[in-house]
Amino acid sequence: MSEQRRHEERRVVIVGAGMAGVQTAVALREQGFAGAVTLIGAEPHQPYDRPPLSKAVLLGKAEGSAFDIDFEALGIELSLGHEVTGVRPDDHELDTERGPVPYDALVIATGAQPILLPGASGVPGVHLLRTLDDAERLRPVLAEQHRIVVVGAGWIGAEFATAAREAGCSVTVVEAAERPLAGALPAEVAAPMTSWYADSGAELRTHARVERVEPGSVLLDDGTRLPADAVVVGIGARPATDWLAGSGITLGAHREILADDHLRTSQPDVYAVGDCSSFPSGRYGERLLVHHWDNALQGPRTVAANIIGETPSAYDPVPYFWSEQFGRFVQYAGHHATADELVWRGDSSGAAWTVCWLRGGVLVAVLAVGRPRDLAQGRKLIEAGARLSPDLASDPALPLKKTVLP
Repeated sequence: MSEQRRHEERRVVIVGAGMAGVQTAVALREQGFAGAVTLIGAEPHQPYDRPPLSKAVLLGKAEGSAFDIDFEALGIELSLGHEVTGVRPDDHELDTERGPVPYDALVIATGAQPILLPGASGVPGVHLLRTLDDAERLRPVLAEQHRIVVVGAGWIGAEFATAAREAGCSVTVVEAAERPLAGALPAEVAAPMTSWYADSGAELRTHARVERVEPGSVLLDDGTRLPADAVVVGIGARPATDWLAGSGITLGAHREILADDHLRTSQPDVYAVGDCSSFPSGRYGERLLVHHWDNALQGPRTVAANIIGETPSAYDPVPYFWSEQFGRFVQYAGHHATADELVWRGDSSGAAWTVCWLRGGVLVAVLAVGRPRDLAQGRKLIEAGARLSPDLASDPALPLKKTVLP
């Protein structure tokens, strides 16, 4: 059988119709795959992008964020509103609510699911913000300018609080840790962001743990009762992999799929990409679990090349994400966990500043607030493994690329 004929008869099934799943299907076609491609999504909606949900869609400035992709023209079969319940790698079959689905290659792109607040499920007025349906349920809450309590001062909590204040709502954000973004950034870097809440008119309560949520209020463990017409929970997300129990696919400590440096799982012909999986990074010397949009955009190209039979280079991106909050554009590239030096560029009390993390003098991560040029240059320098002069890098007037040591 010719190689072309073999490809034409193969069937690729992708579980998950978010960014990672959609981009995998598109990448297969762009790279010349001629076989069948089926994209299975649990939600009934046309595949859509998630970042606008906490911005334009939430505020009623857009009705949705469907991908501008002609799936029919690309020969991509959509199977929407379709729950997958398991996979049997030895049989090359998925188990679904509609019956078994055979595959030659399987791509798992099921993303992450929000962590629930204990005891809050089923309480009237409690919301999550992960799906299009979530955003549509929250739109009238913002439109009616309700009193809102946000649980969690992470990225999603800050973005929602920003939108709620823009809509004119009264907003209180409660955070169990001592500062916003406690799990994402060091204390000295996150500290300047604390004032952003008050500047926007939102109240931030740190060291505040939720005892329970009742209709119309949130009770904290210190006895404080916060009035709440609505409660929005943003305390993190975890890989959506519960359905893989018994599959033999190896999971990690966070219940994520352990992919290799080509995004292959422990089972043959099964790949994993996006928020549901981690991968080993040669650049950083550790396994990375990246819950950000750019990872779901970049990884599919590696998966598609593997399926087609090419030998792609190892997947080792510089992680990148952005966040719009309280009138500021925040961007981050890299991974700072192993850094041994921190360099500030600009005054953190101002509207624009940057932080650079170095390891042995080499730039490994950069956070830019209102300084997109620093981010763009920094990302390229991280990719190049550039060594910076800390003294030069601390001068915000000097382009970051001009601070590289020979």
